[in-house]
Amino acid sequence: MEARTIRFIRRGELVSLVNVPPERTLLEVLREDLGATGTKEGCGEGDCGACTVVLGEADGNGLRYRAVNSCIRLAHSVDGLALWTVEDLHGADGALHPAQEAMVRCHGSQCGFCTPGFVMSLFGMYQNHVCKGQDVTRELAQQELSGNLCRCTGYRPILDAAQQMAQLPAARVDEAGIARQLEALRLQRDQQPDTGAYLAPATLAALLAARAQHPDAQVVAGCTDVGLWVTKMHRQFAQVLDVTRAAELRRIETYDSHIAIGAAVPLADAFATLVAERPQLKTFAARFAGLPVRNSGTLGGNVANGSPIGDSMPLLIALGAHVVLMSERGHRAMPLEDVYTGYRKNVLAADEIVAWIKVPRPGEGEFLRAYKISKRYDDDISAVCLAVNLAVQDGVVRHVSIGAGGVAATPVRAVQAEAALRGQPWNAETVQHAIDTLRAEFQPISDMRASSAYRSEVLGNLLRRFWLEQQGLQQMNLENFQLVEAAA
Repeated sequence: MEARTIRFIRRGELVSLVNVPPERTLLEVLREDLGATGTKEGCGEGDCGACTVVLGEADGNGLRYRAVNSCIRLAHSVDGLALWTVEDLHGADGALHPAQEAMVRCHGSQCGFCTPGFVMSLFGMYQNHVCKGQDVTRELAQQELSGNLCRCTGYRPILDAAQQMAQLPAARVDEAGIARQLEALRLQRDQQPDTGAYLAPATLAALLAARAQHPDAQVVAGCTDVGLWVTKMHRQFAQVLDVTRAAELRRIETYDSHIAIGAAVPLADAFATLVAERPQLKTFAARFAGLPVRNSGTLGGNVANGSPIGDSMPLLIALGAHVVLMSERGHRAMPLEDVYTGYRKNVLAADEIVAWIKVPRPGEGEFLRAYKISKRYDDDISAVCLAVNLAVQDGVVRHVSIGAGGVAATPVRAVQAEAALRGQPWNAETVQHAIDTLRAEFQPISDMRASSAYRSEVLGNLLRRFWLEQQGLQQMNLENFQLVEAAA
């Protein structure tokens, strides 16, 4: 089955690629087809950031820039977008871009293998912040470079470079010109039938029709997990159905009772919306993954994938989120925890997709915390994840919902621990009983991330931490820890 032509804007020019297999990655196309070997292959799983490139799409009168991992990004997903690699940043006279020049001046490169990825993350930071007159603080630099790893420099000079970019001669992107080119691409795309091995319908109706017609197609969104099937398992797909072009599913809608997050909304945007209403989730959202993964992955994809160690599901369970499944036959909604029937198995029919995640607005007296335990603090997969949402009235637990990850074959609701708390006095004795109940409620496995005994012990410890934080104790909370750098 023939794959459709990929068209995108690079260096202000149209690039067209034909006969690209649906499972071919963007990194493979860049290095092997376009000779853009500055983009490096490191881990092949979106962890190290050496392959980082920047994508641009129309956003109002300008462009929205997203640094993404090209190693797990399917090449067809950049159709209709603008693309920058490390080769594309220098000026017409050969002058380095501020992201590059700052790295040189701050000695931010040693072996150099990771440098192109860092430069591209810096470029995204430059376009989204410096060009808008915003300061790049140390905290911002650390957050937006969280998806880039380096073995050599110790990061300090790279963070210095991030903060020095604004002090260098400005470099501007012709956003108006690129926006016109992207609009022309969109019009051209809309006039073509959506057929072939890679389907990316532009409307929800067309997406549901395609799902009904091609029930065996591999459904993808940001491909932060499916991309691993390609790079690590060498999977091939006869046909791919991409949900991220459906305009309706790219929206976030706010209602009196809930927020509806479309399945194609990137994780970065979905978490930003949740954090805006619940600021206590800021650190948890940043630790979900590095920024390039959050820029590609979607909340809907994370839910549909249903990994037992996916971090968003325990949080959504604790928030009482519902999932809306859609097909041409209609739609149905259910609590998120009811979507899963077993390891990587769910209730979706062959013609259904995850369309929306409905998250209730904060309730009166809500005390919410989400905890992630992993070997590495940033950019790592959880060994255990626990989210607790509790409201106390007159000293009695009025409401409680607890979501857990990494302790069962699916993301789960801790119904027994909830029952041990609900309607009980909120005191140390009740909490200890709930801790014991929570530890006994699941039988987690042992694997390379943690032993079964460790996971059970940590579950109880996290509930105790929740109790202590609700009582006002903050010393154990890393959100309050400030790293003071030693003098260079």
